[in-house]
Amino acid sequence: MRYLLLRMKRFCGYIVGFVFFISGILKLMDPVGAGLVVEEYYRFMHIGFMDFSSKLMGTAFAFAEAVIGAGLITGVWRRTIALAAICLQGAFTILTLALVIFNPEMDCGCFGEAVHLTHTETFGKNIILLTLLLVYYIPRKHLGQTTQKKYISFSVIATSVLAFTIFSWMFKPLVEFTAYQPGVELIASGNMLSEDIYESVFTYEKDGVKEDFTLGHLPDSTWTFVSTHTRQINQPDDLSVELSFYNSESGEYLDSLAVEGKVMIVSVYSPSELSEKKWNNVRQFIEESSRTGFHTMLLTSTTEGVPDGLQPYLCDFKTLVSLNRSNGGSAYFNDGMLIEKWSRRRVPTGDILKEKYESNPTEILIFQENKGSLVFQGFLLYVFAVMLLL
Repeated sequence: MRYLLLRMKRFCGYIVGFVFFISGILKLMDPVGAGLVVEEYYRFMHIGFMDFSSKLMGTAFAFAEAVIGAGLITGVWRRTIALAAICLQGAFTILTLALVIFNPEMDCGCFGEAVHLTHTETFGKNIILLTLLLVYYIPRKHLGQTTQKKYISFSVIATSVLAFTIFSWMFKPLVEFTAYQPGVELIASGNMLSEDIYESVFTYEKDGVKEDFTLGHLPDSTWTFVSTHTRQINQPDDLSVELSFYNSESGEYLDSLAVEGKVMIVSVYSPSELSEKKWNNVRQFIEESSRTGFHTMLLTSTTEGVPDGLQPYLCDFKTLVSLNRSNGGSAYFNDGMLIEKWSRRRVPTGDILKEKYESNPTEILIFQENKGSLVFQGFLLYVFAVMLLL
């Protein structure tokens, strides 16, 4: 009987640990997005003066979630980890109850941009998780013992999560969940919604059989890419986006400049946060990109803080932070299709820019789409293998 009770309690711990870990990792993959969610909570609680700490707090909470989740799965320090999870989950439950009552226009941010839940769905999820945690924790004397190797497993995972956090903080997310994902079509603001909309279709071959795939459902590496073509569709809202950038002097919207040819857009959503050295790097990249042949444009949320000699177009802050999470990052569009993004720290050099300019945009898109997903999937496979098998 005691064995069955322990198995049931460990099963509850596994479930909550899995949810905690995935929730934390999805937010850690996008620290800027996590910070934006925290800002919304600050405004909801009328403590907007804390906005300066939003990104740090979002990352800290996400890291705590992931580490507690790993602790629940590996079973280390069971009483301490379980109590920490109950306190954290209890706070989330109370907060989401307030969201249900007052119903503000905001997203809970439980799983970053990957999964969106209503306030009621979020509250229900939190009640279930809190119940499972209480089943796991009470009575404490039946939590069981932990083998020594699990402490090694937990240490490896905690270190890996920390490395993942540092990487995400410095560079762009491995997998994009915003509206501005590679493969979306940019439309000229206000004048193309009524026109025909097309999507790219990719033809692959395997064992002599050819099949068509869309960007979000590409096959595995055993298939060979053959060609690409476009087809007309009737759902423009799901596959097209606007930037709505404009000239600061005339107020004229100029999205049409970015929907034809090879366009490189450098986005700076907070100009004042860039130092003189970082602005010099941005300037050098713009010059190098233009020399390569790209039509290069600088988009900022304000002209304040932009150095003399640079003439930016203005764009909404939220649009720019969705286009590229990196302040000063760049995005390559080909005939309106978003092909690839780079963070400010990893913008391509002149030789790589030339290679990108001369390469087939479709092949670049497919490679980059698969690369980030495979790396992220490999990371998840690695951490769960260590947690469960070591």
